[in-house]
Amino acid sequence: MTAELPLHTAEELRALPRTGRRAVVMTMGALHEGHASLVRAARELAGPEGQVVVTVFVNPLQFGANEDLDRYPRTLDADLRLAAAAGADAVFAPSVDEVYPGGDPQVRLAAGPMGGLLEGATRPGHFDGMLTVVAKLLHLTAPDLALFGQKDAQQLALIRRMVTDLNFPVEVVGVPTVREEDGLALSSRNRYLSAAERRSALALSRALFAGRDRLAAQAALVARAEAAPASDERAIALARLGEIRASADAHAVSAAGAGLPGCGLPDAVRAAARHVLEEAGRYEPPLVLDYLALVDPQDFTDAGPGFTGQAVLAVAAKVGATRLIDNIPLEFGAHT
Repeated sequence: MTAELPLHTAEELRALPRTGRRAVVMTMGALHEGHASLVRAARELAGPEGQVVVTVFVNPLQFGANEDLDRYPRTLDADLRLAAAAGADAVFAPSVDEVYPGGDPQVRLAAGPMGGLLEGATRPGHFDGMLTVVAKLLHLTAPDLALFGQKDAQQLALIRRMVTDLNFPVEVVGVPTVREEDGLALSSRNRYLSAAERRSALALSRALFAGRDRLAAQAALVARAEAAPASDERAIALARLGEIRASADAHAVSAAGAGLPGCGLPDAVRAAARHVLEEAGRYEPPLVLDYLALVDPQDFTDAGPGFTGQAVLAVAAKVGATRLIDNIPLEFGAHT
């Protein structure tokens, strides 16, 4: 593959000689280091004898009436260079007419109940359009592996469900989010942010990290309680001696040992994150929150009291005219 010669048609893609396992990375272009990490992961999984195909297609079906389809950056020449440098063997960059011959498809996939939550509630029809194009590109590229970024966690969950429900012969691989040094998750839309808007946008990752830290603090309390159990009697005695901070700490450890804080921990994680976001709502320019949610990654339903296992803490907000999303995975143990 050369930067000057992307594949534009399904016929050209079918004529591409196939070697070893094929891994595909689907993008809408405007590639950045986050996409490069996906291509590098695909290269590693496919192996030296395998093949990595990157798709570049701005899918009109997943943009709403008031969204930025026309404004979405299109940088194919730069995308070709980045893909090649990261280890891609081919780039498939079809036109809209090539992907949807005859106009908008009459038959589309429906995302189901999960597709109406969070991003789906804010962007009706978005996930239907996303799944429709992913299904088409899976048919066209016929990969053994398909890699997607964990930053789009709900998208990843829906693709996994589609592959399972419809028996697609492909392994779906999630790749961790890539962040800039200041914590902002890499996104093609970051280029829209002014310097002031970027400072406000940093509240998204700070909020997620605050929720993560709240969970870690609880886990540390439980570990201390298990290693050296504390009693309420010790806390009361410390309070009588005027050791207020030590008494509060002893109360916290005692409660952790009794398993009491765990029931409300999901709410505590949400509250820690929400505090950061509420402060950011007073910035100039303000961060305007769409949603903050702690969910089960299997179906994106809320993680309720006493939840255990893997969860996703997700946030979406607008800064100026730019809408951004972010999330982090969390692990709730049996004690927390």
